[in-house]
Amino acid sequence: MFFNLPLYVEILYRMPDFAIHSYNTVIGNNLENATVIISNGKILDVLAGFAGDTGCEVIDVHYKVLMPGVIDPHVHINEPGRTLWEGFDSATKAAIAGGITTLIEMPLNASPVTTTASAFKLKLEAAQNNLHTNCGFWGGIVPGNAGEIEPLIQMGVLGFKAFLTHSGIDEFPNVTEADLHFAMPVIAKHELPLLVHCELSDTPPDGIFDDPASYQQYLASRPRSWEDDAIAMMIRLCEQYHCRVHIVHLSSSNSLEQIKTARQKGLPLTVETAQHYLYFNAEGIGDRQVAFKCAPPIREKSNNELLWQSLKDAVIDFVATDHSPAPPEMKQTGSGDFTTAWGGIASLQFALPALWTAAKLRGFSIVEMSNLLSKNPAKLAGLQICKGDIAVGFDADLVVWNPDESFEVVEDGIHHKHTITPYLHETLFGVIEQTYLAGTKVYDNGIFTLLKNGKIIKQPIK
Repeated sequence: MFFNLPLYVEILYRMPDFAIHSYNTVIGNNLENATVIISNGKILDVLAGFAGDTGCEVIDVHYKVLMPGVIDPHVHINEPGRTLWEGFDSATKAAIAGGITTLIEMPLNASPVTTTASAFKLKLEAAQNNLHTNCGFWGGIVPGNAGEIEPLIQMGVLGFKAFLTHSGIDEFPNVTEADLHFAMPVIAKHELPLLVHCELSDTPPDGIFDDPASYQQYLASRPRSWEDDAIAMMIRLCEQYHCRVHIVHLSSSNSLEQIKTARQKGLPLTVETAQHYLYFNAEGIGDRQVAFKCAPPIREKSNNELLWQSLKDAVIDFVATDHSPAPPEMKQTGSGDFTTAWGGIASLQFALPALWTAAKLRGFSIVEMSNLLSKNPAKLAGLQICKGDIAVGFDADLVVWNPDESFEVVEDGIHHKHTITPYLHETLFGVIEQTYLAGTKVYDNGIFTLLKNGKIIKQPIK
């Protein structure tokens, strides 16, 4: 358990505001019967069993899971400039309904894209007083903006994102290896992560798209080798510059061995995959089902089962949604054309239940869920000293959820801007009952009890 003696001495003199008891409280790597005492937005103490003599109200959630709030470091919100796709209001409302207490927003879908300090200023202004959950930000790396890295760091970005193939946004072009030789030494100096979309694309074979509505043809057009080659390059650069490199949304199981080897060498390499690569399989996706289009694509069941095993083996560090919605006309819901449909899946609200539904069938525990959705994502963003754990001195960002209760995903219950999602009409286990931000209940059994309580998170200037 985390223990900070000066902080503990300080909070000894605080009075508790309230406490939460659960027989299934995630504490470290254990599931315990415990009472969590909360004061001034922080965890004041964690006591064994039901502590009825705390001098404050004790909320007893009985056998429901009490867990650190979910942290999703891969979310596209698109504001300012493309709020019709998704905005801070709708995205962060969906987040707290899904038990997400912190998210980190990607730099590319807004207009302007977050590749300069001046653009980041506009992003911060758009987010101010418009957040229902806590939100931090990644800066962007594009050709020619190496001079903006230091100013963006001074303004508080938590790290940087780059694409090795076309991002889908013309204002956010992909970088080359030459660009990374300029950027990575600067990022490494500040010990921040570089998040990379790893596909080194070449021209798909001629005639592969004789049927643009075919999912199997779309899958064939983005082979695993694109990912494998890109990851090999990033491992080499990671070793050269000892820059923290994070591989986002891994879908190719062919890269697992080279990732494992790099980590055994002690390289600062981390990896995430996404819920949709674990919940869905290519064999189950029919033609015209463009709600499933993403990049890299959802691959075959045999591939995806290897991703599951690598989560068990801690080769893959955590799971993040890559929430990336778009209006119906951009998803080509009418034509079903995979060649022109926007590549992105709306799933932010279902981060926990989608993962749990599939994970429990494979023997994953609730503690492992907490590590994959809370503790390990906190480390990527540098928030592990205050978030992602239930421990004395940590922020009281918490979620209460029922692992045994199920629900059907229906349009009326979706809080994203658009309801186009491959999870529509799926039955998911893991009902979110309560979400707390800094000890304040913001969501309670389908009701938003307090909105606009989220905070902007910035990297402290070193």
